[in-house]
Amino acid sequence: MSIWTRITDALSALTSGESLSEVFSRLRTPPERSAGFAIAVIALGAKMAKADGQVTRNEVSAFREVFTIPPSEEQNAARVFNMARTDVAGFEQYAQRIAAMYGRADPALCDLMEGLFHIAMADGDYHPAEDAFLARVAEIFGIEEPRFRSLRARYVPDAAPNPYEVLGVDPDTPLDEIRSVWRAEVRASHPDQLIARGVPEEAVKLAEHHLIAVNRAWEEISEGRT
Repeated sequence: MSIWTRITDALSALTSGESLSEVFSRLRTPPERSAGFAIAVIALGAKMAKADGQVTRNEVSAFREVFTIPPSEEQNAARVFNMARTDVAGFEQYAQRIAAMYGRADPALCDLMEGLFHIAMADGDYHPAEDAFLARVAEIFGIEEPRFRSLRARYVPDAAPNPYEVLGVDPDTPLDEIRSVWRAEVRASHPDQLIARGVPEEAVKLAEHHLIAVNRAWEEISEGRT
């Protein structure tokens, strides 16, 4: 059974009358946990599409920024998006159930936030409504403000992204401590680590962007101090 079939079955249960709590309670352990991650990204991404008013953009293209979607599964992926987008439940309710499924401040929730940033930037524009949406989701997930700013700095283009914000360190932090943070971020971005946290194999491309961003930040900081 493909991940998209498992996802569609889970969301179909919602339309059949099951509560979010009941559905997400079945998604706590592998292999369902990876389906839960995908549902979380897709459902919140669908709600975010409403937040910035861009509900007509190509959802499959946007989700290709996060997931590897084979042509045979595009219809299922689009169905999942549309089911989530038309669900009457608000995004905060989804976010709260997802946080309960993982546990607040679980590292997988940062992976999930990175997926949402990918989707937010899929159309090349970061809307203020998307920023407010993502900040609120991060708050519900228990992600502290400095960590949220670090995630945002990796994805949202700026004239010159602050490398210290990308790594989530202060400019006066000793270089050896920054090196330790950088190494930890590199380890955390390994695909095996993501999969162990419940990220589906179809979404391990998140690791590539993460690794590029933290390596670039470390190079800029270390070269600037030599």
